[in-house]
Amino acid sequence: MARKRTSTKKTGADKPPASDGPGNSAMKFELKQYNRGRSDAELLADLSRVARVLGKPTVTANEYCEHGIFHSSTLQRRFGSWFKALERANLKRSRVLGITDEELFENLQNVWVSLGRQPVYGDITKPSSKFCAGTYERRFGSWRKALEAFVAFVNSDGPLPAESEQPSQHKPRRTSRQVNLRLRFRVLLRDNFRCVACGRSPATEAGVKLEVDHIKPWSKGGETVVDNLQALCTKCNGGKSNIH
Repeated sequence: MARKRTSTKKTGADKPPASDGPGNSAMKFELKQYNRGRSDAELLADLSRVARVLGKPTVTANEYCEHGIFHSSTLQRRFGSWFKALERANLKRSRVLGITDEELFENLQNVWVSLGRQPVYGDITKPSSKFCAGTYERRFGSWRKALEAFVAFVNSDGPLPAESEQPSQHKPRRTSRQVNLRLRFRVLLRDNFRCVACGRSPATEAGVKLEVDHIKPWSKGGETVVDNLQALCTKCNGGKSNIH
């Protein structure tokens, strides 16, 4: 006598819950931590934590930008200065000595060139920037004032060491061979942060580096002035002949 087959068809209620992917039972959405309104104790505790992580009795603003939960400028505004924040956290005063305005401007220029546009506050972070935005705030009073100081520096006609005359036994020269920071930025800005030979730009292609080179070689009498300079990528500049 033939046995009657029982149905093995599963109903919707018997089906296992749908998976969102291999090994995932459900997708999880999480909000980033909201840092506004944090207490003084929370800010100081995180500053102390960074000091312990680094194994140091003090923390610079740049180090805190790299390792801290908050931004160094948050602590600076809350406690009046970076040094006062360190004091409240029972840490030693820190000081990064020897950073000149020109070094800060050079760093800002490098970020500007890599982006192909004016950087905003949030762009001034590692690895693209050697210094954090708080360093510029402390030096110039605010991020906006730092940008204004940089633009004034670039547009200034005041001499720099690289622009000074250098004596020669053969032929007097008006300018040095070295392209200073101010001239470099003017040329890169004029050439739209692109190589004039191939059109490549660090803003659109990772790894591209721009150099500013003489059109008429300095060794052939060319001067280091804006009209005799051009932006070239390292590849095009390396293949450029010294023949005018």
